[in-house]
This record gives sequence, structure tokens and C-alpha cells, in this order.
Amino acid sequence: DDFQLLKVIGKGSFGKVLLVRNKRDRRVYALKILMKSRVLAKKQVEHTRSERKILEEINYPFLSRLEFAFQTEGKLYIGMEFLAGGPLFYHLQQCRRFSEDRARFYLAEVIVGIGHLHENNILYRDMKPENILLDKEGHIVITDFGLSKLTDSMDATAQTICGTPEYVAPEVLLGQSYNRAVDWWSVGTLLYEMIAGLPPFYDKNRKVMFSNILNAPLQFSSLFSTEASNLISRLLIRDPQLRLGSG
Repeated sequence: DDFQLLKVIGKGSFGKVLLVRNKRDRRVYALKILMKSRVLAKKQVEHTRSERKILEEINYPFLSRLEFAFQTEGKLYIGMEFLAGGPLFYHLQQCRRFSEDRARFYLAEVIVGIGHLHENNILYRDMKPENILLDKEGHIVITDFGLSKLTDSMDATAQTICGTPEYVAPEVLLGQSYNRAVDWWSVGTLLYEMIAGLPPFYDKNRKVMFSNILNAPLQFSSLFSTEASNLISRLLIRDPQLRLGSG
């Protein structure tokens, strides 16, 4: 009753995201509503708890944060700031690809945000243009910590196979234990996609794409400067110990 519903701005497997206005302070928020029954049915209780804890603890530029949370018998409600610029994915679709200058600007903010998560022992694990929103001034905000993992140390490892197929690091596909280096692989994939318009190993057939991620040589067109190719090549090294950012 504290909120006026303005519109639905997103839908997911557990519920939806509404744009709401607080009747008291007139501020606008994005309100994520999760159905408890679906969270339970899909065995996502730990992920959901972890997401709320991470959102609550983070207060940093380029990372979304929790404004408030409450629950009813059947639903969980997570209130976050509303980011008026919409998803980076939308802008990339509109432009097909970004100039290198624009990609560099977004990437710099992504790196600072991911670096802060790692310093706080958080593996992000779900980098993709859909999870990066723009605020009203055009700065990026990394959102959706549903697959993130709070660990004991900066070098902690995990084994759960998760993430978006195009962005998954080779060690995850191989079922190996992995660390924060997986996030730097996906940062390299993001930069490639921003400049080329498609991820580096993309194929409509998922099996072929996974084989490409594991084996195919990395190829650059004339869209890439020497500097961009160099950076991407070092982020997309298949051996996580040699990958830029991993140590």
C-alpha cells in the first residue's frame, strides 16, 4: 500500500520487476517481486538469500544496491534504484555495435565494478549486456546478483556450472573448480561483443559454440584496434592462471 504501481518493466522465471512510486517521498524505484513457491521449486533459496545479502552490503558506484526489502506470505520484495537508461543490451541492439571509444568508457566502469566485487570476495558469474543498466547520465550499473557467490577469500573457488552460454569461461564448461578469473573471461567477451556486435565464439548451435569456446582460435576483424585486440586476447586466455586479471 506504500507504493503506486506505474508499470511492469521486466519479467523473469521467479516473478517480475515493477516500476513503483513511493507515495510518501514520491521517489521512483524498481521493485523486484519473487514468488516464494517458484524460488523453492527451483531450489534457488540460497541464491536468493545470497543476492539480498550482497545487495545489502554493497554501496559502490557501478553496482546496484538495495534500497529496501520486505516480504508477504507468498512473495519477496526487493526495492532498488530505478535506472532510467535501460539495459546496455537494448542500446547495443539499436546500434548493432559501439565505437571503440564508447566501448572503452563502459568497459572501464565494468572493470572497476567487478574489481570491487572481487575485493569483497564476491564472484559475479553472470556478466552479459542484459545485466548492465545505464543510469540517467549514461553511467553503467551492474545488476542481478542472483548467480553471484559470496566466498571466504579473494582466491576462493567454486564448482557450480552457471552463467550465460555465450559468456561461460572454458574452465566452467570443463567442470573444473574455478575462481574470479571466470569474471575476467566474461569481461573480455563483453568488450568483444560491444565492438563486433556478437560474442567472439558465437554460434546458433550451442554445442558448436561450446566447442568454439574450448578450441576455436580468437579472430579479429578490422573493427578492432591493435590495443583492443591485445586486451581481449589477454582476457580470453583459456588457462585461467595466465588470464589477465586473475592474479
